[in-house]
Amino acid sequence: MLDDERRPASVRTSRRFAFALALLVVGGFPSLVTARTTLTLWHSYQGDERKALETSVARLNERSTTIRVNSLWVPYSAFIRRLNQAIPRGHGPDLFIFAHEHIGNWVESGRLQPIEGAVPTSELDRFFPETLAALRYDDKLCGLPLAFKNLVLFYNRKLVPTPPKSFDELIRIAKRLTRHEEHRYGLVFKSTDFYVHAAFLFGFGGTLFDERGRPRLDTPENVRSLEFVRDLVRREQIVPRNVAGDLITKLFNAGLAAMVINGPWFLGEIKAGLDFGVAPLPVLSQSGRPPRPFVTVDGIFLSAKSNHRAAAIEVMRALTSDDAAFLRATLGKQLVANRAVHRRPEVRDDPKARVFRQQLRDTVPMPNVPAMRFVWEPANRALRKVMRGAAEPRAALTEAQKRIRMLMQPPPPPANPVPYAIVLGLLLLGAVALWIRRLAQPQMRRAMRENRAAYAFAAPATITLLGLLITPFVMGAVVAFFAYRNGAFTFVGARNFVDVLLSREVGLTDPLSFYYTFAVTVLWTALNVAAHLVIGVALAMALRDKWVKLRAFYRVLFILPWAVPNYITALVWRGIFDEEFGSMNALLQALGAEPVNWFSHFWTSFAANMVTNMWLGFPFMMVVTLGALQAIPSDLEEAAAVDGASAAQRFRHVVLPLLAPALIPAVIMGTVWTFNMFNVIYLVSGGEPDGSTEILISEAYKWAFDRYERYGYASAYALLIFFILLGYSRLTRRLREPGRT
Repeated sequence: MLDDERRPASVRTSRRFAFALALLVVGGFPSLVTARTTLTLWHSYQGDERKALETSVARLNERSTTIRVNSLWVPYSAFIRRLNQAIPRGHGPDLFIFAHEHIGNWVESGRLQPIEGAVPTSELDRFFPETLAALRYDDKLCGLPLAFKNLVLFYNRKLVPTPPKSFDELIRIAKRLTRHEEHRYGLVFKSTDFYVHAAFLFGFGGTLFDERGRPRLDTPENVRSLEFVRDLVRREQIVPRNVAGDLITKLFNAGLAAMVINGPWFLGEIKAGLDFGVAPLPVLSQSGRPPRPFVTVDGIFLSAKSNHRAAAIEVMRALTSDDAAFLRATLGKQLVANRAVHRRPEVRDDPKARVFRQQLRDTVPMPNVPAMRFVWEPANRALRKVMRGAAEPRAALTEAQKRIRMLMQPPPPPANPVPYAIVLGLLLLGAVALWIRRLAQPQMRRAMRENRAAYAFAAPATITLLGLLITPFVMGAVVAFFAYRNGAFTFVGARNFVDVLLSREVGLTDPLSFYYTFAVTVLWTALNVAAHLVIGVALAMALRDKWVKLRAFYRVLFILPWAVPNYITALVWRGIFDEEFGSMNALLQALGAEPVNWFSHFWTSFAANMVTNMWLGFPFMMVVTLGALQAIPSDLEEAAAVDGASAAQRFRHVVLPLLAPALIPAVIMGTVWTFNMFNVIYLVSGGEPDGSTEILISEAYKWAFDRYERYGYASAYALLIFFILLGYSRLTRRLREPGRT
């Protein structure tokens, strides 16, 4: 044979090309065969739960030659918002893990694909029936269950050696162990949380929806359940009236709560070494039925926009298999939905898991229909009113039913966008014309040429301001002309503004009315700013004298309330004003006065909010005043004193006029801050009682996030707030300009 060097060049080139092509085909063929479909999975698990899930995903990726799963952690608080934004635009996950109660909204808005018929019935039999029932909507299976959560009874074995079998027995034990003077209670649970109250509601045979699927709270059975819990709180006094989750943990860990109704998340909060037990909720002697708490199921769901349905369902089956569930049960400490896992010794012999499994038989899947979102706020409001003695159960539930009907009003009808587009276009053309006209002026062009360097330096800040402030403001203003329902925005024109300003849905004196809330906001702002000014100026005047010892120390001390983040301060003051555990009532009792339920009446609740905000606001006025006092010559006051002016006269006629140029801008800024002081209202009083202490900004928040996502209505609220503050700033500017009145 001729070797390659002796062959013609054209032949050698052809052979080399063929050889390279063969290498490409042979080398590339395996990669084509093993090409893997990549799926994205979103979840919000943390700690051991996250570790267990990601271990299962890693094992799946190692085992499968056709599928690769990329898991992405998304914060729980932002999960729903990001999911709702991403999936319609095709940027969301193929699969996601979350609680089941949003299924109805996801299906109705086209964000979720049901998987009915995609998984063999024999394979579905491995799950607890209660967990599968929670994942059905409109008779279709919408996901596969991973884990479940429900309420049970925790008890301190030192105080309660044997758990009670009935609520009559529980009440007797709780009465014996309750000591109000020691802040010790026989039974503790969130009596004003409807999620917890549902156990008693269903235990008395109550329901949430009528035969037509509409929310219905004012039934005789529901009233009985509310009367029962009210008696535990107010007549038997074995349950605190209003207690937060962190306080429940502290009471149980300190031995001040003998029994607690809580869920599996409570297990991770109990201190090490505490001897406690877990038992199913005891039978309600009054109804002969056991309490039936909500069961919440974590499911894995298929996005409606996923292009890999078959591969995604294969992943769903793998991550809910018995082996994956066993890993989540042992490593992740989850109550998994797979029945076979609960038969394995490691899980079967766990007494706590056994109790949650027993209670699962007497649970009700949390409704996943969209109408359930109308129930939460009115139901919680009714609970709070009854527990503080402001209403009888029947009246409270009747009022809650009226509020549900109000919230369920259909969105405004669609409007023709053409007239609005024409008006907007004319306004934009007018603005452009004015801008061009101004640029055409010789002095403007000359100023721009002379200040080119300044414009260049200001450009980054201008662009940042445009992106972070102007753009979100414009988008929020646009949303005010739309109505949002089931994931879709509909243009409704100015109807949201009309509904807000005319209070069509409520009366003018109702706390939900814009005018009522505006009046409360004005009162709140005026009293707070006045208090900030008086306290701040008084402290600054006291600290300016050189004879005051430790002036520097006191200045730092008084600035601390301003330095601490306001949400932390708000939470601290919320605890101070707690009716049963707060130091304010402890002080009143030490002085021989009766304790005050601070959040049961408007003026006491308003006062609690105001004291908190005064604590936050006076340091700013004090610092401004201290700075301004440094610029006042001492000769002026000395001359006034020589002329016989008293201290009050010197302050009024000498100091105060010289302080005014510094204080007026500070008052204007403090007014804007106080007008929109969301954190204090939201964290201290929460708007109680019955929303009467809400201010405009907190009310706008509730319309957006607590009342079925009425984003357009809330945006109209926010835009009206902007115009109110804009008018205020223009008015104060006119008052400050010389020669203007």
